[in-house]
Amino acid sequence: METEVNVIDGAIPYLGYRTWYQIHIPANVSSNKLPLVVAHGGPGVPHNYLLSISDIASMGRPVIFYDQLGCGNSSHIPDVDPSFWTPELFRDELINLVAALPLCTNGYHLLGQSWGGMLAQEFAITQPEKLCSLVLSNTTSSFPAFQEAAGRWIMKLPKDVQDALQRHENAQTYSDPEYQQACEVFYRRHVCRLKEYPKEVKRSFELLDEDPTVYYTMNGPSEFHVIGTAKDWTSAGRLHLITSPTLLICGRYDEAAPDIQEPLLKGISGSKLHVFENSSHMPFWEERAFYMELVENFISNYDT
Repeated sequence: METEVNVIDGAIPYLGYRTWYQIHIPANVSSNKLPLVVAHGGPGVPHNYLLSISDIASMGRPVIFYDQLGCGNSSHIPDVDPSFWTPELFRDELINLVAALPLCTNGYHLLGQSWGGMLAQEFAITQPEKLCSLVLSNTTSSFPAFQEAAGRWIMKLPKDVQDALQRHENAQTYSDPEYQQACEVFYRRHVCRLKEYPKEVKRSFELLDEDPTVYYTMNGPSEFHVIGTAKDWTSAGRLHLITSPTLLICGRYDEAAPDIQEPLLKGISGSKLHVFENSSHMPFWEERAFYMELVENFISNYDT
């Protein structure tokens, strides 16, 4: 049974800047349901595209979204030295966030999507005392594996699209409309397969275009051409340190392809994998109701 949901915005200080957050809290919150914290992707793609996950709040559970430093409603720092932007920066920001929110005092669950899933791994590796369960959605244990998977998908695109991508990446002409159009072909197959992007997804893309500092610095010019400072990131050799119950999620056509979930599945003891057969990188839109049911059923086992 769905319940009315209230929305509360706030911000907390971090390194002299501000981390913005938004809590979707049921009017009749279930006393035994711990909050779900949601970490967005990118790096630098604001939380908006994940707002469908607020459906879980209507099931009686508080859901906490936030914008990582450098994007969305949090502090923007476009002129900082690129070395400022590191996975450790965002891991510590998340540690700071949950410590500051009274709602998380008795425990919480964490869902990280795409880059947010990599961030969630960095966070969970520290074995936070109050982390009760972990959902790693549409992510990877290494950026090199992510790029290799994207490369395999690109080889299945029409030849003229492949040629356009290669030509502009060689020339570094990433703003050329032909390159952007070729990227869109990939995105329509492996990021979101819906006929129309939801308005929340469009909004995240618009905000990314307004300030791509973090995305360009850490990732690169596109989802599959990862040449930024995080291009060599990996959690390999550290996954055994994650002790929280863990659910892995990906789509059959995901840029974070099913085959690159294996290192996570093998590395995190007791983890489980679910593949959404009709989805790519956004099953929380592509198979929305099923996604929410799956996540809620999993984390509800660990509301202690």
